[in-house]
Amino acid sequence: MPEIQAAVCHEFGQPLRIETVNLRAPEMGEVAVKLEAVAICHSDISFWKGGFGGALPAVYGHEAAGRVTAVGPGVKGISEGDSVAVTLIRACGTCNSCGAGKPTICETPYDGTKGPLTTTAGEPVLQGMACGAFAEAVVVDQSQVVSIPHDLGKDVASLLSCGVITGVGAAVNAAGVRAGQDVVVIGAGGVGLNAIQGARIAGARRVIAVDMLESKLDIAREFGATDAILAEGKPWAEVKKLLGRGADAVLVTVGAAPVYDKAPRYLANGGQVVMIGMPHLDQTASYSPIIMADAGQSITGSKMGDVVIRRDIPWMVDLYQQGRLKLDELISGRWRLEQINEAIADTMTGAARRNVIMFD
Repeated sequence: MPEIQAAVCHEFGQPLRIETVNLRAPEMGEVAVKLEAVAICHSDISFWKGGFGGALPAVYGHEAAGRVTAVGPGVKGISEGDSVAVTLIRACGTCNSCGAGKPTICETPYDGTKGPLTTTAGEPVLQGMACGAFAEAVVVDQSQVVSIPHDLGKDVASLLSCGVITGVGAAVNAAGVRAGQDVVVIGAGGVGLNAIQGARIAGARRVIAVDMLESKLDIAREFGATDAILAEGKPWAEVKKLLGRGADAVLVTVGAAPVYDKAPRYLANGGQVVMIGMPHLDQTASYSPIIMADAGQSITGSKMGDVVIRRDIPWMVDLYQQGRLKLDELISGRWRLEQINEAIADTMTGAARRNVIMFD
């Protein structure tokens, strides 16, 4: 059983430890991938803090890219040597959700404590988010990978595995933004910037970024926001003054329940709030059902941008290669695995777009 280096969480909120763990060979329907890059997502940080629960010890990380080193029996369409993006979207292909074309909400459970990771003593290590990508290599289900061009940098490719598809997909797939509509994106972090890009690509008339930091609003404009409003006072009033009405779609990309409380206030009649950012399990939000019902408004959840990775990632790669989708500009810093705690701390300041761990 191969030994690899991984960043292991033994206690929620405490520094990750770089340790040797065992990674078994791929079994039926699985592939092994030697990673070249993994980005740090706020969901990883929430798991590390204990906000979503889960067993310990654990290896988190789910936004990765690398090369396939082995394939198990029954794998189709993926070969040894392929460059791939590795996602957390593990889809059985046979449940009601998968059959309806919604693999991001696959109904077949997966127990990460029975995955491919163990300690050197043979004890279980949780494969966080069905990936465990804060490590030199992963073994994942074939449904979790999609081939990418060999010449596509793995640092930018890793962003496609979560942050990009979550933001762009939320606008294009979940919100179904149409040409001429008005969109508000709350939060101009990594996912928010991609939601802005998605709304721009879909043809929105106005894309309004709302954030607490002026510096992030400046960046939002670079990614396609037509307008930017500081999140103080009553920003929804400024949005309605600017548009003459509310927004057709409000994309909430921050994981804070108080933001969800106020999100409907930005809406026009018939508009929808799209829930993207994920607060911790103990947080709740409240709404006025009668006001929303009377105005024909709605709230919808969007997990991973409602993407089908083998359908959506290729066209996003193509837009990047055309210069129509920004990826390089999303990377704030590149770090080594042994620097992962510093990279997490930098991400938690809120200033980083995406920090990426690079492997030799």
